Amino acid sequence: MNILHKALTLLLFLVCLPAAFAAGKDGFTVVLDPGHGGKDYGAVGLITYEKTINLNVALEIRRLLADAKELNIVMTRDDDRFIALQERANIANRNHGDLFVSIHVNSVAKNNKNRLSIAGASVYTLGLHRTASNLEVAKRENAVMELESDYSTKYQGFDPNSTESYIMFELSQNKHLDQSINFADMTVARLCKNAGRRNRGVLQAGFWVLHASAMPSVLIELDFICNPTCEKYLNSKEGVSQMAQAIADAILQYTGCRVEHSENSEHSERSENSENSENSESSENSTPSSAKLTYRIQILASSISIPQGSARFKGAEKVEEYQQGGWFKYTAGGDFETDGEAERYARQHLRGAFPEAFIIKWQNGQRVN
Repeated sequence: MNILHKALTLLLFLVCLPAAFAAGKDGFTVVLDPGHGGKDYGAVGLITYEKTINLNVALEIRRLLADAKELNIVMTRDDDRFIALQERANIANRNHGDLFVSIHVNSVAKNNKNRLSIAGASVYTLGLHRTASNLEVAKRENAVMELESDYSTKYQGFDPNSTESYIMFELSQNKHLDQSINFADMTVARLCKNAGRRNRGVLQAGFWVLHASAMPSVLIELDFICNPTCEKYLNSKEGVSQMAQAIADAILQYTGCRVEHSENSEHSERSENSENSENSESSENSTPSSAKLTYRIQILASSISIPQGSARFKGAEKVEEYQQGGWFKYTAGGDFETDGEAERYARQHLRGAFPEAFIIKWQNGQRVN
């Protein structure tokens, strides 16, 4: 079977996965996926393993969000056990997840001259590996398949070490990409501002676990375990606490949920003040206080600019482009006085062609949080 046939067979299989949203389901389900585990150590540092850091951060996120009543938290693992890549996606799909967050730490080859100094957080969404470094990250994370005796059959002939296998990601379009990028933007911003990580941006690559999850999905690389300074931080109580808090805050921001328990009131106030501070800072830097706040409907995002009149806009009216975080993003329908008006327009005119369209705030020519 040639690689194109394998890819098409795989795509047909994935189309049959259950939908992310369940009719009548209460609350918003976040699936936390601590990468690696058990016999799969992930990247290895001088003092700890990737699997341990991933689990520590995920458990702390779960604790921080335990009192957010609207949130259902599901974990692919909550102890040191091996979970296959496909089973991680299956867990998310079976639980009708609304957001899939896979947590990892990064590393580079031992012969890389920057191995001891490279640093920074990045958040990946599914897409084309436009650089060799992105492809290498995807290959490393996908290579866990090889720990399964029957991985070639289970993964429809996908070879995580073969560049040709990644053609499947060029053939598929992730309908949740816009929302994934939206959450990725929030997450990397908070990891940098609140946890002091260097910003390596929102990137795309071919991760199997994201491809097989039928919902908005991201893979977070917290920092580099091969850098001794970063590893010390990743392994510390302070580091785990700050990184978990940053990701938990991004989840709350994305979902619009709140932590209501009195024990977390200090965090809630700090989080709210942080958001107000961010908005205030944004206003001071680029938006006068008198600028009118309106609402727009974002319909898609792309790593390259899309020309006006493109078939990708599917006849949408008043399409406008803006850039954020290295992405070209597109709104349609113009400006609306209220979010309710924007929501009605999206429902009546856009969601048929763009089911993942969502509302954003707009002020003085730019998007605001």
